[in-house]
Amino acid sequence: MRVLITGARGFVGPYVFVALRSICGSDIAVIATSKDGGSHPVLGQIEALDVTDKIAVQDAIVRHRPTHVVHLAAVAALGAAQADPENTWRIHVQGALNVAHAILEKAPECWLLHVGSGLVYGESAKAGLPLDENALLAPVDDYAVTKAAADLALGALSRRGLKCIRLRPFNHTGPGQTEAFAVPAFAMQIARIEAGLAPRVIRVGNLDAERDFLDARDVASAYARVVLRSADLAPNTIFNVASGISWRMGNILQRLLAQSSVKIATEQDHLRLRPSDLPRVVGDATRAREQLGWAPIHRFEATLDAVLSNCRARVTQA
Repeated sequence: MRVLITGARGFVGPYVFVALRSICGSDIAVIATSKDGGSHPVLGQIEALDVTDKIAVQDAIVRHRPTHVVHLAAVAALGAAQADPENTWRIHVQGALNVAHAILEKAPECWLLHVGSGLVYGESAKAGLPLDENALLAPVDDYAVTKAAADLALGALSRRGLKCIRLRPFNHTGPGQTEAFAVPAFAMQIARIEAGLAPRVIRVGNLDAERDFLDARDVASAYARVVLRSADLAPNTIFNVASGISWRMGNILQRLLAQSSVKIATEQDHLRLRPSDLPRVVGDATRAREQLGWAPIHRFEATLDAVLSNCRARVTQA
């Protein structure tokens, strides 16, 4: 197998690289690409590839002749997506279509694993029940809308022969994630306070929201299992990647604060409050369990501890 990863320099890319080697075997060829290229301690040399450049994408597919493409390239954080919607549409939708059309035209036997988001379900979560792949797509912000648009567009292209698997991961975290996400944002504030670099007050958003969280290693293993089992899967299959367990954001914060060496107060920051917050979002990944033999194996409590330890190390090294 030859697997090309787009957006490999992002948070999840190195986890996917490791999972592919572990689950699919060491003889698998993995081509890591990202917009800026360069080198990485886990990925090695990374090829420059801008997915919004149609010609460059076609050239990469022709040169590498991948058997699978794991399409991770995206605007990772909601805030960045909201700040520049035009760029978000270009990357999420046109980028995905560039990859899909290049595969259809130049390597039609190649499988495309499109990494979307569980946020595409949006207001369907208001019922408070676990969401399976049949739930209505009802996104509520630019990030989720563009992810849903790409998801639907690729579903339509599957009718024209695209061998596509649509993945909808729910929240995931782990060491290395940026402060644009809630868990490392909490942890980095704690680490800076412990180091005497900030007042002993942590600023927070909506702590009552409940979200389905996974360790990034479990998410990456789901993607790798799709690659491994693709020959047995029907094109256009959709997989939620979720734990089925909801975590209250306040409980996550309390877990992190309990590990702190100093006493820290909390203060609500109105800039961190999102008007579109949904009370509870949790996914149903029964299909992934049944067809991929996948299930999360990492305790989320241990993941939180690992994120805090990583943030402490980053503060010390800064």
